[in-house]
Amino acid sequence: MGIILAAIVLDLIIGDPRRFPHPVVYIGKAISLGERIIRKITKSSKGLKIAGILLTVSIVVGTYLFFWGIIWVAFKVHLYLGIALSIFIMSQTLAINSLYKHALAVANPLLTGDLSTARKELSMIVGRDTANLEKQAIIRGTVETVSENTVDGITAPLFYGFIGGPPLAMAYKAVNTLDSMIGYKDERYIDLGWAGARLDDLVNYIPARITGLIYLSISFFTPGGFKGVWNTMREDASKHPSPNSGISEAAVAGALQIQLGGLNYYRGIASNRALMGKPIKNLEIKHIYHSLYIMLIVSVGMAVLGSIIYLFI
Repeated sequence: MGIILAAIVLDLIIGDPRRFPHPVVYIGKAISLGERIIRKITKSSKGLKIAGILLTVSIVVGTYLFFWGIIWVAFKVHLYLGIALSIFIMSQTLAINSLYKHALAVANPLLTGDLSTARKELSMIVGRDTANLEKQAIIRGTVETVSENTVDGITAPLFYGFIGGPPLAMAYKAVNTLDSMIGYKDERYIDLGWAGARLDDLVNYIPARITGLIYLSISFFTPGGFKGVWNTMREDASKHPSPNSGISEAAVAGALQIQLGGLNYYRGIASNRALMGKPIKNLEIKHIYHSLYIMLIVSVGMAVLGSIIYLFI
Protein backbone atom coordinates (compact mmCIF):
# COMPACT_ATOMS: atom_id res chain seq x y z
CA MET A 1 0.00 0.00 0.00
CA GLY A 2 2.81 2.39 0.92
CA ILE A 3 4.46 1.81 -2.45
CA ILE A 4 1.28 2.74 -4.32
CA LEU A 5 0.64 5.88 -2.28
CA ALA A 6 4.26 6.92 -2.73
CA ALA A 7 3.89 6.29 -6.47
CA ILE A 8 0.91 8.66 -6.60
CA VAL A 9 2.98 11.36 -4.93
CA LEU A 10 5.89 10.71 -7.29
CA ASP A 11 3.59 10.95 -10.32
CA LEU A 12 2.22 14.25 -9.06
CA ILE A 13 5.75 15.60 -8.61
CA ILE A 14 7.60 14.38 -11.70
CA GLY A 15 4.99 12.83 -13.99
CA ASP A 16 6.67 11.19 -16.97
CA PRO A 17 10.31 12.37 -17.10
CA ARG A 18 11.07 13.40 -20.69
CA ARG A 19 14.64 12.12 -20.61
CA PHE A 20 13.62 8.72 -19.27
CA PRO A 21 11.94 6.46 -21.85
CA HIS A 22 8.48 5.47 -20.67
CA PRO A 23 7.93 1.69 -20.28
CA VAL A 24 4.79 1.94 -22.43
CA VAL A 25 6.99 3.08 -25.33
CA TYR A 26 8.84 -0.24 -25.24
CA ILE A 27 5.59 -2.16 -24.86
CA GLY A 28 4.40 -0.37 -27.97
CA LYS A 29 7.57 -1.30 -29.84
CA ALA A 30 7.09 -4.95 -28.89
CA ILE A 31 3.51 -4.82 -30.19
CA SER A 32 4.66 -3.23 -33.48
CA LEU A 33 7.36 -5.89 -33.90
CA GLY A 34 4.83 -8.63 -33.21
CA GLU A 35 2.42 -7.16 -35.75
CA ARG A 36 5.11 -7.02 -38.44
CA ILE A 37 6.05 -10.65 -37.84
CA ILE A 38 2.42 -11.79 -37.87
CA ARG A 39 1.60 -10.02 -41.13
CA LYS A 40 4.54 -11.76 -42.80
CA ILE A 41 3.22 -15.14 -41.67
CA THR A 42 -0.53 -14.88 -42.26
CA LYS A 43 -3.07 -12.67 -43.98
CA SER A 44 -6.27 -14.68 -43.52
CA SER A 45 -8.98 -13.53 -41.15
CA LYS A 46 -8.77 -16.68 -39.02
CA GLY A 47 -4.98 -16.60 -38.95
CA LEU A 48 -4.88 -12.96 -37.88
CA LYS A 49 -7.41 -13.57 -35.12
CA ILE A 50 -5.44 -16.53 -33.71
CA ALA A 51 -2.19 -14.61 -34.04
CA GLY A 52 -3.83 -11.64 -32.30
CA ILE A 53 -4.73 -13.84 -29.35
CA LEU A 54 -1.15 -15.12 -29.13
CA LEU A 55 0.23 -11.59 -29.43
CA THR A 56 -2.07 -10.32 -26.69
CA VAL A 57 -1.19 -13.13 -24.29
CA SER A 58 2.54 -12.86 -24.95
CA ILE A 59 2.64 -9.08 -24.52
CA VAL A 60 0.57 -9.03 -21.33
CA VAL A 61 2.21 -12.05 -19.66
CA GLY A 62 5.64 -10.96 -20.88
CA THR A 63 5.16 -7.48 -19.44
CA TYR A 64 4.09 -8.88 -16.07
CA LEU A 65 7.02 -11.31 -15.88
CA PHE A 66 9.57 -8.71 -16.98
CA PHE A 67 8.60 -6.15 -14.35
CA TRP A 68 8.14 -8.81 -11.67
CA GLY A 69 11.62 -10.05 -12.51
CA ILE A 70 13.45 -6.74 -12.34
CA ILE A 71 11.70 -5.82 -9.09
CA TRP A 72 12.64 -9.24 -7.64
CA VAL A 73 16.27 -8.71 -8.62
CA ALA A 74 16.24 -5.19 -7.16
CA PHE A 75 14.98 -6.50 -3.81
CA LYS A 76 17.70 -9.16 -3.87
CA VAL A 77 20.32 -6.45 -4.33
CA HIS A 78 18.95 -4.20 -1.59
CA LEU A 79 15.64 -3.63 0.15
CA TYR A 80 15.65 0.10 -0.52
CA LEU A 81 16.50 -0.42 -4.20
CA GLY A 82 13.52 -2.76 -4.56
CA ILE A 83 11.21 -0.29 -2.85
CA ALA A 84 12.49 2.64 -4.94
CA LEU A 85 12.15 0.73 -8.21
CA SER A 86 8.66 -0.48 -7.27
CA ILE A 87 7.55 3.07 -6.54
CA PHE A 88 8.97 4.36 -9.81
CA ILE A 89 7.45 1.58 -11.93
CA MET A 90 4.05 2.05 -10.28
CA SER A 91 4.24 5.81 -10.87
CA GLN A 92 4.79 5.16 -14.56
CA THR A 93 1.42 3.41 -14.79
CA LEU A 94 -0.37 6.56 -13.59
CA ALA A 95 -1.32 9.58 -15.67
CA ILE A 96 -2.59 12.10 -13.10
CA ASN A 97 0.21 14.56 -13.80
CA SER A 98 0.30 14.17 -17.58
CA LEU A 99 -3.48 14.27 -17.99
CA TYR A 100 -3.67 17.44 -15.91
CA LYS A 101 -0.85 19.13 -17.84
CA HIS A 102 -2.17 18.11 -21.26
CA ALA A 103 -5.66 19.42 -20.46
CA LEU A 104 -4.22 22.71 -19.20
CA ALA A 105 -2.16 22.97 -22.39
CA VAL A 106 -5.47 23.05 -24.27
CA ALA A 107 -7.32 25.33 -21.84
CA ASN A 108 -4.66 28.03 -21.52
CA PRO A 109 -4.55 28.97 -25.23
CA LEU A 110 -8.35 29.03 -25.26
CA LEU A 111 -8.26 31.74 -22.61
CA THR A 112 -6.43 34.01 -25.05
CA GLY A 113 -8.47 32.94 -28.08
CA ASP A 114 -5.58 31.01 -29.63
CA LEU A 115 -7.63 28.24 -31.25
CA SER A 116 -4.75 27.09 -33.46
CA THR A 117 -2.55 26.18 -30.48
CA ALA A 118 -5.49 24.68 -28.59
CA ARG A 119 -6.30 22.43 -31.57
CA LYS A 120 -2.68 21.32 -31.81
CA GLU A 121 -2.50 20.52 -28.09
CA LEU A 122 -5.82 18.64 -28.21
CA SER A 123 -4.51 16.51 -31.09
CA MET A 124 -1.84 15.21 -28.69
CA ILE A 125 -4.42 13.55 -26.44
CA VAL A 126 -7.31 12.54 -28.73
CA GLY A 127 -7.64 10.40 -31.83
CA ARG A 128 -10.22 12.60 -33.57
CA ASP A 129 -9.43 15.20 -36.21
CA THR A 130 -8.86 18.57 -34.55
CA ALA A 131 -7.73 20.86 -37.38
CA ASN A 132 -11.12 22.52 -37.91
CA LEU A 133 -12.64 22.35 -34.44
CA GLU A 134 -14.26 25.45 -33.00
CA LYS A 135 -14.02 26.54 -29.36
CA GLN A 136 -16.89 24.49 -27.92
CA ALA A 137 -15.81 21.35 -29.78
CA ILE A 138 -12.28 21.76 -28.40
CA ILE A 139 -13.66 22.11 -24.89
CA ARG A 140 -15.88 19.07 -25.37
CA GLY A 141 -12.99 16.98 -26.65
CA THR A 142 -10.84 17.95 -23.68
CA VAL A 143 -13.51 17.21 -21.09
CA GLU A 144 -14.29 13.89 -22.77
CA THR A 145 -10.67 12.75 -22.80
CA VAL A 146 -10.16 13.78 -19.16
CA SER A 147 -13.23 11.79 -18.10
CA GLU A 148 -12.42 8.70 -20.19
CA ASN A 149 -8.76 8.62 -19.21
CA THR A 150 -9.59 8.91 -15.52
CA VAL A 151 -10.24 5.16 -15.66
CA ASP A 152 -7.51 4.11 -18.12
CA GLY A 153 -4.82 6.33 -16.66
CA ILE A 154 -5.64 6.46 -12.97
CA THR A 155 -8.30 4.36 -11.28
CA ALA A 156 -7.73 1.11 -13.20
CA PRO A 157 -3.92 1.10 -12.70
CA LEU A 158 -4.51 1.83 -9.01
CA PHE A 159 -7.03 -1.00 -8.83
CA TYR A 160 -4.57 -3.51 -10.26
CA GLY A 161 -1.71 -2.03 -8.29
CA PHE A 162 -3.54 -2.67 -5.02
CA ILE A 163 -4.36 -6.21 -6.13
CA GLY A 164 -1.02 -7.32 -7.57
CA GLY A 165 1.49 -4.52 -7.17
CA PRO A 166 3.41 -2.65 -9.89
CA PRO A 167 3.88 -5.70 -12.18
CA LEU A 168 0.11 -6.24 -12.48
CA ALA A 169 -0.50 -2.52 -12.93
CA MET A 170 2.05 -2.49 -15.75
CA ALA A 171 0.44 -5.59 -17.29
CA TYR A 172 -2.80 -3.62 -17.29
CA LYS A 173 -1.02 -0.82 -19.17
CA ALA A 174 0.09 -3.44 -21.70
CA VAL A 175 -3.57 -4.36 -22.29
CA ASN A 176 -4.38 -0.68 -22.61
CA THR A 177 -1.59 -0.17 -25.12
CA LEU A 178 -2.70 -3.17 -27.19
CA ASP A 179 -6.19 -1.70 -27.41
CA SER A 180 -4.95 1.77 -28.36
CA MET A 181 -2.59 0.43 -31.06
CA ILE A 182 -4.46 -2.45 -32.67
CA GLY A 183 -7.91 -2.46 -31.07
CA TYR A 184 -9.60 -0.70 -33.97
CA LYS A 185 -12.63 -2.05 -35.79
CA ASP A 186 -11.41 -1.05 -39.23
CA GLU A 187 -10.44 -3.48 -41.96
CA ARG A 188 -6.77 -3.58 -40.96
CA TYR A 189 -7.26 -4.44 -37.29
CA ILE A 190 -10.71 -6.02 -36.93
CA ASP A 191 -9.18 -9.49 -36.68
CA LEU A 192 -5.68 -8.87 -35.33
CA GLY A 193 -6.88 -6.49 -32.63
CA TRP A 194 -9.98 -8.42 -31.59
CA ALA A 195 -8.38 -10.14 -28.58
CA GLY A 196 -6.70 -6.99 -27.30
CA ALA A 197 -9.88 -4.94 -27.56
CA ARG A 198 -12.01 -7.58 -25.83
CA LEU A 199 -9.43 -8.02 -23.06
CA ASP A 200 -9.34 -4.25 -22.54
CA ASP A 201 -13.12 -4.23 -22.11
CA LEU A 202 -12.84 -7.09 -19.62
CA VAL A 203 -10.05 -5.68 -17.43
CA ASN A 204 -11.71 -2.26 -17.27
CA TYR A 205 -15.14 -3.64 -16.34
CA ILE A 206 -14.74 -3.64 -12.55
CA PRO A 207 -12.49 -0.53 -12.23
CA ALA A 208 -14.91 1.50 -14.37
CA ARG A 209 -17.84 0.61 -12.14
CA ILE A 210 -15.92 1.27 -8.95
CA THR A 211 -15.03 4.64 -10.45
CA GLY A 212 -18.70 5.22 -11.15
CA LEU A 213 -19.47 4.65 -7.47
CA ILE A 214 -16.78 7.17 -6.54
CA TYR A 215 -18.35 9.71 -8.90
CA LEU A 216 -21.66 9.14 -7.15
CA SER A 217 -20.07 9.54 -3.71
CA ILE A 218 -18.73 12.99 -4.60
CA SER A 219 -21.74 14.02 -6.69
CA PHE A 220 -23.32 15.91 -3.78
CA PHE A 221 -20.60 18.55 -4.17
CA THR A 222 -21.12 19.05 -7.93
CA PRO A 223 -23.63 21.30 -9.75
CA GLY A 224 -25.57 18.28 -10.98
CA GLY A 225 -25.80 16.65 -7.56
CA PHE A 226 -26.49 12.98 -6.93
CA LYS A 227 -29.65 12.99 -9.06
CA GLY A 228 -27.90 14.53 -12.06
CA VAL A 229 -24.96 12.14 -11.97
CA TRP A 230 -27.04 9.04 -11.28
CA ASN A 231 -29.66 9.77 -13.93
CA THR A 232 -27.08 10.55 -16.59
CA MET A 233 -25.06 7.42 -15.83
CA ARG A 234 -28.20 5.27 -15.79
CA GLU A 235 -29.67 6.71 -18.99
CA ASP A 236 -26.62 7.47 -21.14
CA ALA A 237 -23.57 5.40 -20.10
CA SER A 238 -24.69 2.34 -22.07
CA LYS A 239 -24.98 4.41 -25.27
CA HIS A 240 -21.20 4.84 -25.46
CA PRO A 241 -19.32 2.54 -27.89
CA SER A 242 -17.22 1.33 -24.95
CA PRO A 243 -18.99 -0.62 -22.19
CA ASN A 244 -16.74 1.15 -19.68
CA SER A 245 -15.83 4.65 -20.91
CA GLY A 246 -19.45 5.70 -20.99
CA ILE A 247 -19.67 5.49 -17.20
CA SER A 248 -17.06 8.16 -16.49
CA GLU A 249 -18.11 10.35 -19.42
CA ALA A 250 -21.76 10.28 -18.41
CA ALA A 251 -20.85 10.91 -14.77
CA VAL A 252 -18.87 14.04 -15.64
CA ALA A 253 -21.61 15.28 -17.97
CA GLY A 254 -24.19 14.86 -15.23
CA ALA A 255 -21.95 16.41 -12.58
CA LEU A 256 -21.24 19.53 -14.64
CA GLN A 257 -24.74 19.72 -16.21
CA ILE A 258 -23.27 19.73 -19.72
CA GLN A 259 -23.72 17.59 -22.81
CA LEU A 260 -20.88 15.50 -24.22
CA GLY A 261 -20.75 13.30 -27.30
CA GLY A 262 -21.90 14.21 -30.80
CA LEU A 263 -20.20 14.45 -34.17
CA ASN A 264 -16.46 13.73 -34.45
CA TYR A 265 -14.24 13.05 -37.45
CA TYR A 266 -11.55 10.39 -37.53
CA ARG A 267 -9.20 10.57 -40.53
CA GLY A 268 -11.90 12.49 -42.34
CA ILE A 269 -14.62 9.94 -41.60
CA ALA A 270 -17.65 11.16 -39.64
CA SER A 271 -18.55 9.39 -36.40
CA ASN A 272 -21.68 10.25 -34.47
CA ARG A 273 -21.27 9.51 -30.79
CA ALA A 274 -24.32 9.22 -28.56
CA LEU A 275 -25.09 12.32 -26.55
CA MET A 276 -24.26 12.17 -22.84
CA GLY A 277 -26.16 14.39 -20.43
CA LYS A 278 -28.48 17.33 -20.90
CA PRO A 279 -27.17 20.74 -22.07
CA ILE A 280 -28.35 22.60 -18.99
CA LYS A 281 -25.20 24.71 -19.22
CA ASN A 282 -23.26 25.68 -22.32
CA LEU A 283 -19.73 24.32 -22.58
CA GLU A 284 -17.22 26.87 -21.32
CA ILE A 285 -13.48 26.87 -20.65
CA LYS A 286 -14.18 26.57 -16.93
CA HIS A 287 -15.59 23.10 -17.53
CA ILE A 288 -12.11 21.86 -18.48
CA TYR A 289 -10.84 23.00 -15.10
CA HIS A 290 -13.86 21.55 -13.33
CA SER A 291 -13.37 18.19 -15.04
CA LEU A 292 -9.76 18.21 -13.80
CA TYR A 293 -10.85 18.97 -10.24
CA ILE A 294 -13.25 16.04 -10.41
CA MET A 295 -10.46 13.84 -11.81
CA LEU A 296 -8.19 14.73 -8.90
CA ILE A 297 -10.89 14.06 -6.31
CA VAL A 298 -11.77 10.72 -7.93
CA SER A 299 -8.06 9.80 -7.88
CA VAL A 300 -7.91 10.50 -4.15
CA GLY A 301 -11.12 8.55 -3.66
CA MET A 302 -9.70 5.50 -5.42
CA ALA A 303 -6.49 5.70 -3.38
CA VAL A 304 -8.45 5.94 -0.12
CA LEU A 305 -10.81 3.12 -1.08
CA GLY A 306 -7.92 0.88 -2.12
CA SER A 307 -6.07 1.58 1.11
CA ILE A 308 -9.11 0.77 3.24
CA ILE A 309 -9.73 -2.51 1.44
CA TYR A 310 -6.02 -3.38 1.61
CA LEU A 311 -5.92 -2.79 5.37
CA PHE A 312 -9.14 -4.49 6.40
CA ILE A 313 -9.73 -7.31 3.92
